[in-house]
Amino acid sequence: MNGGAETVDVATRLADVHDGIAAAARASGRDPREITLVAVSKRKPAAMIRAAYAAGQRDFGENYAQELRDKARELEDLDALRWHFIGPFQSNKARLLVGRATLLHSVSEQRHLEAVAARAQSIGVEQRVLVQLNLSGESTKHGVAGATLAALLRASETLEGVRIEGLMTMPPADDDDVTARCFAELRVLRDAHGGVQRLPQLSMGMSHDYALAIAHGSTCVRVGTAIFGSR
Repeated sequence: MNGGAETVDVATRLADVHDGIAAAARASGRDPREITLVAVSKRKPAAMIRAAYAAGQRDFGENYAQELRDKARELEDLDALRWHFIGPFQSNKARLLVGRATLLHSVSEQRHLEAVAARAQSIGVEQRVLVQLNLSGESTKHGVAGATLAALLRASETLEGVRIEGLMTMPPADDDDVTARCFAELRVLRDAHGGVQRLPQLSMGMSHDYALAIAHGSTCVRVGTAIFGSR
């Protein structure tokens, strides 16, 4: 893994991101405490996570199931550290993630829900998940179309051990107009399927666009480069 802790002032970068989140929230008439910062630590060493933890960060995001498992083991001495899985979900990775990750951000098929539920039931937990939607139509992006959301929500109601808490999306990195449209559409979909009472979480926004995401109602921003440096 790249990115030595000695080359990046994690605490300063983290403080800058918190300041940016607070400013974006205030500009939108929101309380910054409504927004969870997930520090995306994929491919970064445990020392950098420890530095962020020492600066007060508690939520960390990983893209690969084995890496999340290994880091969770290495850092199990850190109380109240919460792992988020933000990479493409695969049903055969449920055993590595369910009960270990606080929140799975990228469930997008009924078989994913079934795999999560089966694993959760087997170890006696309830796993929180988000449904990932592909709202840009890009073939390289994971997620389902908005028209599929209702069916997934119905499916989850018949399964024990899994709870859909909200929605996630990843728009293009280089088109602000499409990004804004995707963020707005995610919020519209949430509101059309029970609103904040049923789906309180909207996971959208990364290092380059989290302020825009907050303006559109994001409750969870996933920021890596701005905290840990480039990969």
